[in-house]
Amino acid sequence: MAGIYIHIPFCRQACYYCDFHFSTNLSIQTEICLAIGRELELQKDYLGKDLIETIYFGGGTPSLLQDTDLDVIFNSIHKNFSVSADPEITIEVNPDDITEEKLKSLKKFRTNRLSIGVQSFDDTILKFLNRFHNSAQAENSIRLARQIGFDNINIDLIYAIPARHLPLLQKDLDRLLSLSPEHISAYSLTVEEKTVFGKWYSANKFSPVPEEENAHQFELIMDTLSQAGYDHYEISNYAKPGFISGHNSSYWKQKKYLGVGPSAHSFDGVSRQANVSNNHIYLKSLKSETVPATKETLAREDYINEYIMTSLRTSWGCRLDYLQSHYQFDLIVHQQAYIQKFIQRGLMILDENILRLTRKGKMLADKICSDLFLIG
Repeated sequence: MAGIYIHIPFCRQACYYCDFHFSTNLSIQTEICLAIGRELELQKDYLGKDLIETIYFGGGTPSLLQDTDLDVIFNSIHKNFSVSADPEITIEVNPDDITEEKLKSLKKFRTNRLSIGVQSFDDTILKFLNRFHNSAQAENSIRLARQIGFDNINIDLIYAIPARHLPLLQKDLDRLLSLSPEHISAYSLTVEEKTVFGKWYSANKFSPVPEEENAHQFELIMDTLSQAGYDHYEISNYAKPGFISGHNSSYWKQKKYLGVGPSAHSFDGVSRQANVSNNHIYLKSLKSETVPATKETLAREDYINEYIMTSLRTSWGCRLDYLQSHYQFDLIVHQQAYIQKFIQRGLMILDENILRLTRKGKMLADKICSDLFLIG
């Protein structure tokens, strides 16, 4: 079982926090989609004979795609891969792109999951982030999606935004829950070097939220969503029962996936590869029948460290027997001191040979994982 990720590298404008690969030059959108279709054909053997269970359109802004663009991509997927009878098909959409016509079009392509980039229901915050939509559009887009028949909706939320303290975050959460999405992804704002916020930070015009305030906001989100019936199944992800993201879970469970499009990443179970993050180089390479990707063969310690990092971020935890059977690695023996310390501090529990982070430990997940890594 495997998944396909399609990176659509276009946006109407640049959000001040985003460091994903994208361009605001939409004139080559059709060319890129044709090249993606061709890449899918060239990569048809990458996943072996694995059945495709999930298809995910990310970006960028996939909701900018026209029907003709989607036709090219879906036709190539079904021509070159074996797709399950009922795959999870997710498309990331922005509220300003959502119309009745657009939603009906997505339904036509069997899209059954929407991931809506709301980020906030506060117009002041949306302007600060340089989002293209407003709060009214955000709410209306979700209601319209319901009317058209979408019953699996994720909403993205950003927290730890300067000057947005707990009461404002609580208002966002209340409005979010009033719309009852099946899935919520809540991300802490990070300052990336090449973004507008990164440049402001370098010029001392921007100060990130202090770590203590960040932690308080994370706690508020965990408490509020847990009380509302959402399962906190991954550090940044919450789902109603039965609505865990199948595609994203495949990343955390080390399943195979093929990524196509500029900047997309892939994993075939043995190695990883990354496509070039440049639209024009990508086009030029595909015209020459070449996939512009660099390949990285993983060493034993890479597999071990990736499993530790991804599994500890999830509610199902790090299975010590999995590390032993797959990599002949005993984490307890190698990192006994660290593990004992984390358990004593209430950051981690060991239950039936599975290590899991506690609520307190989730706030220090990156540090805990790095301390447990095997150094080659």
